[in-house]
Amino acid sequence: MSPRTLASTAALAILVVLLLLAQAPAAAQTVSPVAKPAATNKAWTPPRTPDGKPDLQGIWTNSTLTPLERPKGLGAKEFYTDEEYAKLSTRVRERGEVGEEGDLGAARTNPLRYDLSLYGFDITKAKFASNKRTSLIVGPDGHIPAMLQEAKDRNAAIAAKNKGHEFDSYANRPLSERCILVGAQRLPMLPGVNEANLLQIVQGPGYVTLLHETGHDTRVIPTDGRPHVPQNIRLLQGDSVGHWEGNTLVVDTTNFTDKTPFRGSSEKLHMVERFTRAEDGTLTYRFTVEDPTTWDKPWTAEIPFRTAKGPLYEWACHEANESISGILKGARVGEEESARK
Repeated sequence: MSPRTLASTAALAILVVLLLLAQAPAAAQTVSPVAKPAATNKAWTPPRTPDGKPDLQGIWTNSTLTPLERPKGLGAKEFYTDEEYAKLSTRVRERGEVGEEGDLGAARTNPLRYDLSLYGFDITKAKFASNKRTSLIVGPDGHIPAMLQEAKDRNAAIAAKNKGHEFDSYANRPLSERCILVGAQRLPMLPGVNEANLLQIVQGPGYVTLLHETGHDTRVIPTDGRPHVPQNIRLLQGDSVGHWEGNTLVVDTTNFTDKTPFRGSSEKLHMVERFTRAEDGTLTYRFTVEDPTTWDKPWTAEIPFRTAKGPLYEWACHEANESISGILKGARVGEEESARK
């Protein structure tokens, strides 16, 4: 057998193994209805992949100044007028002023961090969401629903259990600090400002793959009609299955763990995401989350993605977990000093 034939055979074998490892079927789960993106120009047809599905492929960025929750002074105002939006954009572009209408998030000036300007961050280049929303959360409230008392009690108990043990071992440290799940890598995908915002989408028959810039997390979403894995199987990022509704990719995710709460949620978190390519070159990302043990109602956010040049470069959290070892060694030194005193 020739080397080329051997290589082809090996590639086919790998593909078969991956398919065999695909998650086992389970009973279908009810999906709560969610608000759909605003209708686009019906005359416009999105590009298609060879198998006829809407082509979402490319490198995208969700960098935005628009805050998750609406500033209180705006009340129920859901959209800026064209004039208001232009003034906000001009203020940022010319004076670098964000104001209460914007949120720099992790890119906010911090004396304990590197000077982000050294790495290309320039506040005057930052933008508000192109959909002119006053907050990423949609609807007149513009805020995350109030947390239920049982959720407050649950989260308080978790915090109390770890109090005084924060530095006992690596297991007591946050997942982000351990470089397991960091910021924009976590679900749902919330944006920052000019920091770890890139997302690459690759499609193939029966699958859509999302490659996050942060942590190089690769999320493979089957779109072949399979149901969720059994409820006793729990994953840090949940179990995602997708299907197409017209030009929109709909992704349903369940089976989360209690180790990856989103805004205080539990393992009962249920998320529905919608990806729709728009005529203006944007990709509208809309998610709805619900958890009957955390909020009294579902809530939805909408984030426009814009095309980006890329590529996705290496994203290093920290080398060889040196930060974790330094943190724990520092805690041991502190304990020894306390014991001597």
